[in-house]
Amino acid sequence: MAQASLPSLPLAAPARRLHTAGTPLQARLQAWYLPLALALLWWLASHNQWMSEQILPAPSLVWQSAQELAHGELWSHLAISLQRLLIGLSVGVSSGALLGAWLGCSRRAEHLVLPTFNALAQIPTLAWVPLFMVLFGIGELLKLVVLVKAIIVPVTLHTLVGVRDAQPRLREAAAVLKLPRRLLITRLILPAALPAFLAGVRLALATGWSSLLAVELLASSEGIGYLMVWARQLFMLDIVFVCIAVIGLLGFAMDRGLGWLDRRLVHWPHPPGAELRVQHLHGRERLQALLLPLALLLVWQLANQLQWVDNNILVAPVQVLSTAWNGVLDGSLTAALAVSVGRALAGLLLGGGLGFALGLWLGLSRPAERLLGPSLAALRQIAIFAWVPLLTAWFGLGELAKWVFVGLAAFFPLFIATQRSVANRSPQLEEAAQVLHLNLRQRLLRLVLPGAAPGIFAGLRVGLIYAWLGTIGAEYFMPSGGGIGSLMIGAQQLLRMDLIMAGMLLVGLTGALLGALGQHIESRATRWRRA
Repeated sequence: MAQASLPSLPLAAPARRLHTAGTPLQARLQAWYLPLALALLWWLASHNQWMSEQILPAPSLVWQSAQELAHGELWSHLAISLQRLLIGLSVGVSSGALLGAWLGCSRRAEHLVLPTFNALAQIPTLAWVPLFMVLFGIGELLKLVVLVKAIIVPVTLHTLVGVRDAQPRLREAAAVLKLPRRLLITRLILPAALPAFLAGVRLALATGWSSLLAVELLASSEGIGYLMVWARQLFMLDIVFVCIAVIGLLGFAMDRGLGWLDRRLVHWPHPPGAELRVQHLHGRERLQALLLPLALLLVWQLANQLQWVDNNILVAPVQVLSTAWNGVLDGSLTAALAVSVGRALAGLLLGGGLGFALGLWLGLSRPAERLLGPSLAALRQIAIFAWVPLLTAWFGLGELAKWVFVGLAAFFPLFIATQRSVANRSPQLEEAAQVLHLNLRQRLLRLVLPGAAPGIFAGLRVGLIYAWLGTIGAEYFMPSGGGIGSLMIGAQQLLRMDLIMAGMLLVGLTGALLGALGQHIESRATRWRRA
């Protein structure tokens, strides 16, 4: 039985504690050096008019706008966004918990439903947005559906793992003692599944909040995402700065709140992460896995032929496959896909390379970590799509803006993985390096990087996935220059449902291939671990 870990997505991962405990006051103050230096540089740039005030508003103007918004429309827009998030969390978490518990308790249900669920989960939430916009319009239902889609996947998978893998030996003891089902659930399954479930909720909150901001930027007339778009269109970047700061503070508060809840509820030893065992199906199990997708395709085809839904809205699956095949043959879909993959790899090289370099530096240098770590941790709390209005104002809608956005999406996975892996290197290896009088280059090549390689390549795998998601988002918000995301948004405006679904199919397959490629690279680069 092969094993594969659930992706450890850094936007939802708890921040590593900085090495500040027991340090003098001067060391604690180092965390403020970089923010103060940036604030001073910002003030000098605005005071000396190095840049136009429309591009870089003065700190005093941003502060004045924050005060005005605090007494005006900021809270109303923020309340709408938080209300949407709360409703989406309620529906998505409860649905994911029930579905995950069912799949975890029933081996037959897992064989029947999980392969189809995993296949649909390979299509990113953003790739569903053009389809959902056609099906549900641009009202509140669209936001709810996008949120539930983003939330239900991590909650379901983590709950499934927690329930299914709940202490096998204790399960055997409970079966021998003929423990009543009520006690089995309350005393064994729920406590064992709670850590994985809370990890799924933490991840779901991060992905849900980011997805909500994305859909508010694309299609909304209220909410904090809409407020940012409105301010960007009027080039009132002072309001955009205020919204980014509010989003960062909210992300920090939500992450800390869930961390506190996790520590309060889970006070017993438990595995640090969930692990999804990928089962190889054989014979009858393979047939069971095909039943649900075949049934869904049959219902889809019947709904189209019997016109249960308007054929312009729900096209036949045969038409979707025909459009995809023709798009591959004439090169329209493959050309758009190639452009998107190139952007994803360029952004990964840009952001991932910077993240690796900074992570290596902070992992090796305690003073550098105290100086830069808190500022980078604060930036990590800002949902990725909150940067879109600012980046489009600074870099326009061309290729550079897309590269910067994708690079920003890929930066933190590589940075966090590299920093943690290098910082947690074995003390014995450091002592050996000192005894052998190795220089910095020798330490890096012979001790540090080989020891940190598993974590770094795991970060590369996640960074590759994030770069692909960032590429789709960049092409939605900056549709010039082609790409599969631009093609899907254009198809949505023309109500070309067959082209939207064909694009979704290619996006999902490409994402799965990139994930498999990252896992293969990780496995090959660290194959010495299994020797």
